[in-house]
Formats: sequence, structure tokens, C-alpha cells
Amino acid sequence: MSWLDIGILVAVLAVIAAGLYGLQRYVPHPVREVHNDVAGFIFAAVGVLYAVLLAFVVIAVWENNDAARKTTFKEADSLAGVYWISRELPAPLGPELERRTLDYARMVKDTEWPLMAEHKSSPEATDLVYKMRADVFSITPATDQQQVLYEHAVTHLESLASERRERLNQVDEEVPPLLWVALIAGAVLTVGFTFLFGLSNTFSHALMVLALTGLVVISLIVIKEMDFPFTGVTAVKPTAFDVFLHRLPPPR
Repeated sequence: MSWLDIGILVAVLAVIAAGLYGLQRYVPHPVREVHNDVAGFIFAAVGVLYAVLLAFVVIAVWENNDAARKTTFKEADSLAGVYWISRELPAPLGPELERRTLDYARMVKDTEWPLMAEHKSSPEATDLVYKMRADVFSITPATDQQQVLYEHAVTHLESLASERRERLNQVDEEVPPLLWVALIAGAVLTVGFTFLFGLSNTFSHALMVLALTGLVVISLIVIKEMDFPFTGVTAVKPTAFDVFLHRLPPPR
């Protein structure tokens, strides 16, 4: 949780606490207490509906983050396949293709990853994919072994391009604005219903309302932080490309 999130949580709790103070001062608990039974029945229904909505959204954003993480490892695996095949190809094509795979991994990790936090991509990384494709398609197999290497190289390269497109598509995945409206409206309604209850013990009432408010706000903050797979405290890291770069033999 970032400092901004902590600030949001504290600010909301402060507003609710001030609202409870004003409520107790101008609408004493005996006035509200007579409605506890009806308010409790409606609150139970509202609470269940909102809990279902929250659970649905949290699961959805978690699955998006998990899918983005898996995509990066599939992309790095495909890149590794191209790399290892390049080491079996003769010069000058083999070393050139090998160099492009390493350049691509470094560019994605160092240049494109920060851009994805701004919902952008690197044109240079895309250009490297085009160059690797041109390198592979320039192969003219002369033996059965070279034919097998060529076929595997094409397969890995097409998989690399496909996983890259999938990763860049996942950059723009987010909770729709209409769903955010429903989440915030549901939060206001759920917490607002607790103001209708009247308890003789003001401290206990305030403690329960603030606890519920804190839980709802934290849930919304979790959704906000996980909204975009490549931003926030749960952002997907370029671990797959780090692993690829750190487990290679010396270049030829």
C-alpha cells in the first residue's frame, strides 16, 4: 500500500468519524433506534449484494494480473527458443540473430517496461521483432538438420510475436468506468446504512462503522492497485527477461 493509499484511507475514516459525530449530536440514538429492525434487514441485503460485487471485481483483476505474468514468461520462453537456435546457425546469420534476441530482452526490460506503466510500447522493440523475423525467413535450409532448426525457429518466433501482442493488449486492461461507479456507489450506500442504526453506546457504534468503512476502502484500494497489470504495488515485473539474460553463456 502506497502513501497515497494510506492517505485516502485516513481521509475517508476521518470524514466518516466527523459524520458520526454530527449524526450523534443532531440525531440522537433514541431517534434512530426505533428503526433498527427494518434498517438491519435492508442492510443485510445491501451488504450481501455489495460483497458479491467486490468479490467478482477482485477475482477479475487478480486473474488479469496472473494472466499478464504468465504471458511475460511465455514470451521470454519463446525468445529463449529463438536464441538457442541462433547459436546453432552459421555466421554471419547466427551471431546476428543471437545479438538481436539479447537486444530485444534488454530493450523490453529497460525501456518498454517503464513505458507500459504509461500505457505505451517501444517502437524499437517492435522493430527488433521484425528484424528477427526477416533473419529467420532468410534461412535457406541445406540439410535435414537445418530444415528442423528453421521450422523450430519460425515456430518460436511466431509464438514470441503472439505473446508480445498479448502482453501489449493486457497493458490497457482495466476495470470499466461504469463498474467503478457501481463500486463507489455501493460503498457509499453500504456505509451510509450504518448511520441509520441507533446504539446507546456511541463508541461501539463508531468502532463498528469505522471498521466496516476501513474494510470497504481497503478493498477498493486493492482493486485500484491491481487495476492495470503493469502499474501499482502489485505490478508485473520483467522477471522473466531477467532470468533469460542472467542464464546465458557468453555470446559468440
